[in-house]
Amino acid sequence: MKISTRGRYALRLMIDIAMNSGGAPVRIKDIARRQMISEKYLEQIVSVLHKAGFVRSSRGPQGGYRLARVPKEYTAGAILTL
Repeated sequence: MKISTRGRYALRLMIDIAMNSGGAPVRIKDIARRQMISEKYLEQIVSVLHKAGFVRSSRGPQGGYRLARVPKEYTAGAILTL
């Protein structure tokens, strides 16, 4: 099975949020730095994930993204089929 770059990056983004949130929102800038992926590209991917209800966003200086559910409720297949 071939997985697109967008799909791989979506999985990496979701894993990064799960591992680094600690209950607080995670900024796209921080994810981009850790994963070495373009911020603009991550913004496009997180927009799709947000519309699908996989992540929630927070605005403001302490804003960012967090998972909408607990990490064990997500499957790679569900993320890749967006």
